[in-house]
Amino acid sequence: MQYRKMGRTGLKVSTICLGTMTYGSQVDEKDAIEIINHAIEGGVNFFDTADAYIQGRSEEVVGKALKNARQSIVLATKVAHKSGPGVNDGGLSRKHLVKGIEDSLRRLGTNYIDVYYVHFPDIDTPIDETLRTLDDMVHQGKIRYIACSNFHAWRLAKALWVSDVRNIARFDCIQSPYNLLTRDIEYELLPLCASEGVGVTCYNPLAAGLLTGKHDFSRPPEQGTRFALEKGYYMRYWSEINFKAVDKLAQIAAKQNRKMPQFALAWVLNNPSVTAAICSATSIKQLDENLGAAEVKLTGEEITACDEVWQDLRPPRFFYGR
Repeated sequence: MQYRKMGRTGLKVSTICLGTMTYGSQVDEKDAIEIINHAIEGGVNFFDTADAYIQGRSEEVVGKALKNARQSIVLATKVAHKSGPGVNDGGLSRKHLVKGIEDSLRRLGTNYIDVYYVHFPDIDTPIDETLRTLDDMVHQGKIRYIACSNFHAWRLAKALWVSDVRNIARFDCIQSPYNLLTRDIEYELLPLCASEGVGVTCYNPLAAGLLTGKHDFSRPPEQGTRFALEKGYYMRYWSEINFKAVDKLAQIAAKQNRKMPQFALAWVLNNPSVTAAICSATSIKQLDENLGAAEVKLTGEEITACDEVWQDLRPPRFFYGR
């Protein structure tokens, strides 16, 4: 396993972060705990969940699994989604953040969170209010590092500025989608993070499984897959142009006898601005395959070939900035 520092901090995390979105549902508690323990044995010290995953059930399962290894692992969870019927039961206001952290700590069975993400922007709440509340939680010892997810570059830049001028805790990491079919963060977000020392954790590194090469566009998604279970993933990735790109990428991987999942994950980790790739696993076999990606080094020829596939998806255009 490889480890990288999270942005400018001293926190070191495994380049493979185990995502637990389906733990407690698609993956039952017993299997989830077994997978998590196997991940720890394989060198994974970074685990990702959220209060919104299965209405908090994921946090409960993760908390049980990590109980005996709490001090040696880096635990991340998130807040922002609706957690009740009230108008204040969601978002990034002080009221909801205070309730959100207490609920997550209780479900996880811990007294602190290593990395606490705001799951998405809240346009109704000033970023100053959100950051001041998170700063209070850091001083209270409930959070070690604060982070954000699904922010555009300008929102992250504004948040960093507010933290700087107010001398309060700042976002030390951002979680964004990034894979061979989804590379838009390369234009502004990744350069910003590299410049300001912000860590980057990538979700959907396998495009919800499309980059495994196991799906067929001529047939409906197989039952049990994310494309069958969640319409959002189907709308996000299930398109003819993406399937054609996967075919080309599979040919690139085959030249070096690489397995597609490992190839796709290794490509994400090849970017020095990336701290970790968040990978889910529904079995020990799948987890071992994902862990192997941390040791794969792609050639310059492979990187160039992948860039050419991306240019077919996003043809080069005149850009507003130089």
